[in-house]
Amino acid sequence: MRPITLGVLALWFVVVFLLGAAGAIARPPGTPPFPILIAATAPVIVFLGAYCGWPAFRAYVLSLDLPLATAIQAWRAGGLGFLALYAHGVLPGAFAWPAGLGDIAIGVTAPWVARALVRRPGFAISRVFVVWNLLGILDLVVAVSVGGLSSALASGAPGEVTTGPMAQLPLVLIPAYLVPLFVILHLAALFQARRQASSMV
Repeated sequence: MRPITLGVLALWFVVVFLLGAAGAIARPPGTPPFPILIAATAPVIVFLGAYCGWPAFRAYVLSLDLPLATAIQAWRAGGLGFLALYAHGVLPGAFAWPAGLGDIAIGVTAPWVARALVRRPGFAISRVFVVWNLLGILDLVVAVSVGGLSSALASGAPGEVTTGPMAQLPLVLIPAYLVPLFVILHLAALFQARRQASSMV
């Protein structure tokens, strides 16, 4: 399953990159950003479908290195970039602040959560771990929702700061690739936690 998964991840990245380069994901200000919303949610739906309907894939997900999958979330500390783009007038504050601060919070705490998993494998079934993953998903959902709403409500007036850059390269890779990937990692962690909790009953 690992080669298949890595191949799918690589193909997914290439598709998003090519669509972003072609401008196929961008939409004019004031219109619903359906392409970016589809790009952010479709991979998660496919993942859930494969997990529920493909036993080999489900076994692979449940065997993932949980501390490593958690540590990967540390990349989200890069949410500081949203605040920098806001400061330079590239992104609106209504989007940059919640998206940036939420990502920073999850990214900064990820190494500590991963360390706890290494030191105490039973930490995976703790309320702290489950809540941390749920908050990580909530942050991503809020970011995509606020970004989509901001785009739909934009007037298109000259000089208006919108979330339009998030639908163009290189930023489009965040909502169309990294966001669903991080959601999938959180879901995989929660599935593992549930399995460990069930095995202890």
